[in-house]
Amino acid sequence: MSPVRPSDGATVPPRDRKTRIVPCLLLRSGLIQVPGKRGPEVARTPDGAPFELFDVCDSLIARFGRIYLVDLDGVEENRPQLDYIQEITREAEVWLDCGSRTADEAIDALVTGASRAVLSTATLAGPEELERAWRLSQELALEVETRGGRVASRSPAWSGRAPTEVAEAARAVGLREIVLGPRDGAIDWEAVRTVAKGGPTWVGGIFEASEADRLGWSGAEGGIFHIESRELITTTEGSPWTSLPRPGAPTQEPED
Repeated sequence: MSPVRPSDGATVPPRDRKTRIVPCLLLRSGLIQVPGKRGPEVARTPDGAPFELFDVCDSLIARFGRIYLVDLDGVEENRPQLDYIQEITREAEVWLDCGSRTADEAIDALVTGASRAVLSTATLAGPEELERAWRLSQELALEVETRGGRVASRSPAWSGRAPTEVAEAARAVGLREIVLGPRDGAIDWEAVRTVAKGGPTWVGGIFEASEADRLGWSGAEGGIFHIESRELITTTEGSPWTSLPRPGAPTQEPED
């Protein structure tokens, strides 16, 4: 395998590293949601019924080993769906984003049984709460949400900054796991590569499973992808996800 030359012209030696893709499950009022033209909408079976939450979770865990769960009630209304979450975490490894605003709410997320509480720049009050949360527990990850290539945040300390800067500052606190979550445009793979040099880095937001071949080149641990209704149908029917790479499959640098 010959070296490849990324867009900046530097020669990078080929790497055969294992990466992972993880499904992102959106939950609102106990119902699975999928991305729609006007935002998340209820995921439905071919006959129009909502998918059964726990059946889908069982299938996803069997296939991927982990679920990245976004509690939309918590994110949008600060009312996490604790009963549903606790039931899911009994049988599954879950990274949970329930829209924590404060350090105390981050700990509440972990009390549900989640293996990681995912704090987001879009909802967390700011870096002071991140530091407080880290002092209380190290089972945390930080999603750095971006729009237009800049950090989206309610905190002036984060808002509008480069995602690489916010990730570096979070790691200075002690936190290791970073999720880069672009919401528009294209994924900045050079930024992913920069952040990944500092520790475990995941690519979420607009990431699609079809982009998994870029993960190895960037140095990311893996990607977090949104599931669509047609993929849920495949999952619940027990058919193989032939279009998606196996968890832990080696990836390599994409050719330019």
